[in-house]
Amino acid sequence: MEINLISDTVTKPSSEMLSAMFSAEVGDDVFKKDPTVNALEEKVASLFGMEAALFFPSGSMVNQTAIKLHTNPGEQLICDKYAHVFNYEGGGVSFNSGVSCRLVDGHRGMMTAEQVEAAINPPDFYHSPLTSLVCIENTTNKGGGACWDFEELKKIKAVCSKHNLAYHLDGARLWNALVRKGENPKQYGELFDTISVCLSKGLGCPVGSVLVGTQTHIKEAIRVRKILGGGMRQAGYLAAAGLFALENNIERLAEDHAKAEEIGKTLTKLNFIKKVEPIETNIIIFELDESKITQEKFMNILEKHAISLIGMGQGKLRLVTHLDYTQEMHKVFLQVLNSI
Repeated sequence: MEINLISDTVTKPSSEMLSAMFSAEVGDDVFKKDPTVNALEEKVASLFGMEAALFFPSGSMVNQTAIKLHTNPGEQLICDKYAHVFNYEGGGVSFNSGVSCRLVDGHRGMMTAEQVEAAINPPDFYHSPLTSLVCIENTTNKGGGACWDFEELKKIKAVCSKHNLAYHLDGARLWNALVRKGENPKQYGELFDTISVCLSKGLGCPVGSVLVGTQTHIKEAIRVRKILGGGMRQAGYLAAAGLFALENNIERLAEDHAKAEEIGKTLTKLNFIKKVEPIETNIIIFELDESKITQEKFMNILEKHAISLIGMGQGKLRLVTHLDYTQEMHKVFLQVLNSI
């Protein structure tokens, strides 16, 4: 039995999801003639109480499109130093939009409104880049699945409004935050100019993300998506997976969170674990005491049991619970940890 905890992106469609995909009615989405894609976009827009949505092949492409919508070359966006748009999108901010990132030293990927305001360049000081956008990531990947405090997000919105800045949410794991904190998507739709949500992480789809915004934003986003090569034809087969996931796989994210908490409790009891980051959702980041066991030895032991997780550097390891991580796998993994 292989136990893959590298990411929640490793999930494969269930038989029920595959059935929904195979029976989907499709058309050519480049001409906006795919009824299943259109239905998915309408559903996601409605969930967030926003005007329109657009289906994309990846979350990175959604974020890059949003950044392009809100900025001009030579300008600057503000984000936390852990932000996905800075760390894990291949330098796309500069390559695609000609924009630089002003990094804020927040806590576990989360910055305060005061930090955001302090990072804004004076608009009349032409020697520095013009600040035009603030990007938020919820939950924070590099921050260990941490959930933002909604009140702080509202304070940052006030800063954006005061300084005429756009406000984008990288909501790759927003579904996890919504379930963990009992929040409503419409709360976020009222706050942000644009939102990206991923269907291929916690929700278990094989591929796909969605950009949500105003009609104007989405009209412009179609052109940017085309430029980036993101136009797909009979994409309804993929969109059908998204519709199935939205109906069936959101509330069950709580099961992933519960398993992650159990793993965290086990890790904290082991004498070779130096630190376990606080666990809120489905991501666990922990650090080994390498005076007791080296990372190489630890990983070799797991490998012998067909267990995979990921190294983050600086002595940190990460694992992510997900839809395909069963209770049986969970029991085996905990037993292996306790046997080391």
